[in-house]
Amino acid sequence: MSELVWRGVSVPSLERCRITEDASGVRIASTVEGESDCIYELSATVGWEFRSLVLRTDARTLVVTRANGEWSVDAAPRPDLVKAREVDISVSPLSNTLPIRRLALDVGQSAEIITAYVRVPELTVTVDPQRYTRLSADEYLYESLDSDFRRTITVDDGGLIVDYPGLFEREDPGTSTGRPSKGDRQSCGRQDG
Repeated sequence: MSELVWRGVSVPSLERCRITEDASGVRIASTVEGESDCIYELSATVGWEFRSLVLRTDARTLVVTRANGEWSVDAAPRPDLVKAREVDISVSPLSNTLPIRRLALDVGQSAEIITAYVRVPELTVTVDPQRYTRLSADEYLYESLDSDFRRTITVDDGGLIVDYPGLFEREDPGTSTGRPSKGDRQSCGRQDG
């Protein structure tokens, strides 16, 4: 089991994340603290292919699943997401690990993907085209293909985000201090990528 902490830079937040990997797959339990609490549980295959997401805010719960290439959101079929392979959660850098691990790009390779973008706190799910390019052993260029947003993100050996410039920085779980200060907190709002 791994425990990780990320601090939001542009939107003050603190995410505490537990990742469990075993023969049955990957299970993630995470809490994003800000003005409103966002809690999610995500499951994926051993190869980090998305299976399900349950995301809760103070207002409601969102359930997203993908099975046999078919998506559902709150039990309603979502054929518009058929080309998506994973979710991208607006308030969490963890979701970038899903395509990084699944694609297993060599340095210099790139891939265009579609994600199911989950906007928090609205809990809407939309199609989001993206491109990942592996620049070095620990750097990827992330590009949104429907906007001009792009960032060079740094990852560790497991493909987990270390630095997402302007958005998230990973901290040592043993040195992180509680919630963001009340004066700095904002709701778990949109953050690209």
